[in-house]
Amino acid sequence: MAEAAPPDYSLANPDTLTKYKTAAQISQKVLEQVKKLCTEGAKILEICQKGDKLLEDEVAKVFKAEAVKIQLGAQIDGFGAIVCDTVVVGAGSEVTGRPADLMLATHYANELLLRMMMPPGLLSAGTEEEKKKAQAQKPYSQSKMTQLLEKVVKSYDCNLVENTTCWLFGRNEIEDKKKIILAPGEGVKGEGLAEIGEVWGVEMGVSTGTGKVKSLPNRPTLHRRTTTTYGLKRPSSRATLSEIQKRFGTFPFSLRQLEDERSGKVGIVECVRGGVVRQYEVIGSSDGEPVSRLFSTVSVTKHGIQSLAGPPPMNIEQYKSEKKITDEEVLKILEQPLAKPASDKKKSKKKPKKKPAKKAAQKEEEDEEDEEEDEDDDDDE
Repeated sequence: MAEAAPPDYSLANPDTLTKYKTAAQISQKVLEQVKKLCTEGAKILEICQKGDKLLEDEVAKVFKAEAVKIQLGAQIDGFGAIVCDTVVVGAGSEVTGRPADLMLATHYANELLLRMMMPPGLLSAGTEEEKKKAQAQKPYSQSKMTQLLEKVVKSYDCNLVENTTCWLFGRNEIEDKKKIILAPGEGVKGEGLAEIGEVWGVEMGVSTGTGKVKSLPNRPTLHRRTTTTYGLKRPSSRATLSEIQKRFGTFPFSLRQLEDERSGKVGIVECVRGGVVRQYEVIGSSDGEPVSRLFSTVSVTKHGIQSLAGPPPMNIEQYKSEKKITDEEVLKILEQPLAKPASDKKKSKKKPKKKPAKKAAQKEEEDEEDEEEDEDDDDDE
């Protein structure tokens, strides 16, 4: 008996893209709702709890017991979409000074990064020879990406956040085999670049300070199951791991999402010590300066970079800064589109055959003949 073919989880399978898009729509919708909760005096814990509840309610409408949270994100059948935006609380209709510098630096750096991630010549126009020449160009290396992004943020007297990382996504995996690391720290190195048919989580982090980070003393509450196996001794640890496997799979989760948070706090200790669960340390800027962060989930297609989930378009007019980007190389890249115009996509479709048109013309002639016969009949009467 022939073995069944393994499931196709690539973007060639329409169901895969549908699930990514569904998770993205949920993330996008809840992001807008959570942003409205970010007012002066609001408690961060309460905002997170409300955000979790909103995500659970939205995902439950599609697939029951399959919701997973990370910052703000959801997964459908193992296909995750994550989104992150930065809000200036209490800013009003106009943002000025250093907050404006930070937000503009982050926005333009993110736009530049998306364009540099695109495979060479993907949107090239002209003759076939010109297209081949464009496609033969070398893609931006990770070091070149960092170099150009630093030009952007330094235009606003800001810096990239150390070890800002973009990950290849896969089914049940938001940290797959490839990663792009911007402003890498000592001994840190990325591996791989984006290719057609892939989904990536794109991160951009910018600071008004040095961009250096450090571990903070805050108690970690975000965890994620690993592929490591270990014989847990305590019943509370085994119960906690069982719940994690059943409810969250290999996606991140917060301790407050466990059925019994108090028991979970006890059980998670051995899980982390045994390596079966990864603990996300709380990281912050080493100099205490403000940090802005964006995160988008994108697919790389033959038509360009498609945003599945991301922050809403920025209202540039709201941010007033005396600084601006002047580097010609950077400005030239920012002028490039992220995807082919809709009209170009339609042109690429096969043209209808002329034969049916001929039949239509013949039908028209037959209809005219029928009309003439009807007129003759009327005359006879």
